[in-house]
Amino acid sequence: MTRLTAIFLALIFALSAGAARAQVQTAPEAGFAPPDSGGIQIVWEVRNRFRLFREERDFALQVEAMASGRSVLAAEGALELQSDGRGWARNTVGRLCIDPTGRVNSPCTRDGVKEDYLTPADHAVTVHLAGAVPVGAVCAWTFSDNDAPPIQSTLDCAEPINLRVRYGRTTTASVDVSSGSEAPLHDATPITVRDILIAGLGDSIASGEGNPDRPVALSDDGFCFRSYLEGSTGQYFRPSRKNYKGARACESAPGSTNELFNWQKLGAQWFNAACHRSLYSYQTRAALALAVQYPHIAVTYLPLACSGATIPEGLLGSMRARECLVTKTAMNCAGTVGGQVAELHEALAAAQRRQPERGLDLVFLSVGANDINFSGLVADVIVDSATERTLFQRSGLIGNVEDSRSTLARTLPQNFQRLRRALKPLVGGDLSRVVFVSYANPTLAGGAPCPGGLAGFDIHPAFNARPERLAKTSRFVESEFLPQLKNIVQCTGGTICDGRGDVMTFVDQHQRAFEDHGFCARSQSDPQFDQKCFRADGDSFVTDIVQAAANPLTCGEAASRFRAYLPRARWIRDANDSYFAAMTYPLAARTASQPTDIHDATWGVLSAVYGGAIHPTAEGHAMMADAAWPAAAAILGLPPVEAGVTREPIEPIAPKR
Repeated sequence: MTRLTAIFLALIFALSAGAARAQVQTAPEAGFAPPDSGGIQIVWEVRNRFRLFREERDFALQVEAMASGRSVLAAEGALELQSDGRGWARNTVGRLCIDPTGRVNSPCTRDGVKEDYLTPADHAVTVHLAGAVPVGAVCAWTFSDNDAPPIQSTLDCAEPINLRVRYGRTTTASVDVSSGSEAPLHDATPITVRDILIAGLGDSIASGEGNPDRPVALSDDGFCFRSYLEGSTGQYFRPSRKNYKGARACESAPGSTNELFNWQKLGAQWFNAACHRSLYSYQTRAALALAVQYPHIAVTYLPLACSGATIPEGLLGSMRARECLVTKTAMNCAGTVGGQVAELHEALAAAQRRQPERGLDLVFLSVGANDINFSGLVADVIVDSATERTLFQRSGLIGNVEDSRSTLARTLPQNFQRLRRALKPLVGGDLSRVVFVSYANPTLAGGAPCPGGLAGFDIHPAFNARPERLAKTSRFVESEFLPQLKNIVQCTGGTICDGRGDVMTFVDQHQRAFEDHGFCARSQSDPQFDQKCFRADGDSFVTDIVQAAANPLTCGEAASRFRAYLPRARWIRDANDSYFAAMTYPLAARTASQPTDIHDATWGVLSAVYGGAIHPTAEGHAMMADAAWPAAAAILGLPPVEAGVTREPIEPIAPKR
């Protein structure tokens, strides 16, 4: 590490030294010490209050990252550097209260205590005394909820107290402070934990597509794919998966099921593979930010968004799974995922059987892009080879602006009406509690459409972002899709809604920031690997198949040096990013043409785009979260956050590797 890098890290990592008592940009404590308390004050907070996390250390990491009033975006940048681009979620993903199939663990053991995730019986809190506490003073504490016997403890006033307070009840904390000959001091305060239930619904933008919790580990040697292209050998090499021991050449015998299983075991990992749900999703980050910012709440978050979802298939009905769930011993290709609204309804019904007063407080939602076939528009822009275009057009994988425009005008408003009717009973008839976070235009940099070309798309020999098709799609997104989507959500611009309570809370403040960070944005501060190895002229990969088998990169660097989670000017994954970060083989999306050979040309195309091409990076999701969580806080009636408020000294920490 250079001295300049070390200084930079020290600046961004000015994080709190005491994780258990660290505070960030929190709302002011309710009230101040009363006049007769001698300046002392009881201060309390909920511990590990983002309840998706089973272990407090994972929440403490986020508290530290957002110290001193940092935004989610600034925190993500700090965590990216701290992890050397490997990502903070790679460790957290194995410590959640939701299993890889999407089922809530019941009970979930959090910090050694078994809890019901959706209906907690109590919450862990920590209490300490602040203010003008005499040195060496002794505190006699009493905690009472007027039901169970009081809890009493006497200890040094410098020591915090950890206890569990019952859900739905107020516990009164009182303290008597004695110090030598000085007059005793007294303070008391109520402790009431508000547990907020938040659901995340929607499509790939909502699920976090493009940002696997644990990116694929790349090998430095090449892996052969067949190509539909005429001429040459019909083969090309790209980086393989690390530790894959099977045949890397296209001439190998047809792969066995065991070979495919061994390949898939080395893939990227998501906390839910069937939907490509990621902890980097703006929905997860916004819910997490609420928990970080407000010490007196707990956040119970239920992620249900699924990559590929439309309103009819995904939200209101079932849909095909994104890929198989791979364990150490088996590969489960369930094939379908239940409708998100039905799953949410079922979860709420189960919760209300145990706690009748339990209700859904808030929904994060993004949907509509798949309904107008945005992926087909992307394919139309980047698939350039005549052979591939013909094949994809026949199979319906390539769309056009005209068809998307017709769907936007006729079908999408009707689908939204159906969605409104389904969601309304879940939020007490008030759809303002649905925070609809809009998309950003992924094709802009410097406020203008990207110029197109091979840069970022030379991962596949058939790709080339044609400028004329790109410009047409960009204009449609900017001037038609995004404005009309806003009208539909807000019941304006001629959109007919059923009645009062139909208007969702609409969030689009992040769109302006994305205008400078589309898929073609580049900067001298981008990772050195990107600058050196992803060439603008489309010459990033070796074409000679003998040389490419040893190292497919023309830059001569090892592919394993790529880091999916480092700060970049682009907040949108291009096709190169998609392959290098996820390299997805969508086994669960079975069709009549599903290949069985892992070198097949179909998987060559899909592995380059199915893992998140033209989706936000972790930084992009962080920017969206920064737009979303204040809107959520306002709906929930949480007080405005005071910028820059901290309660503990901020000290730098060394980057973790």
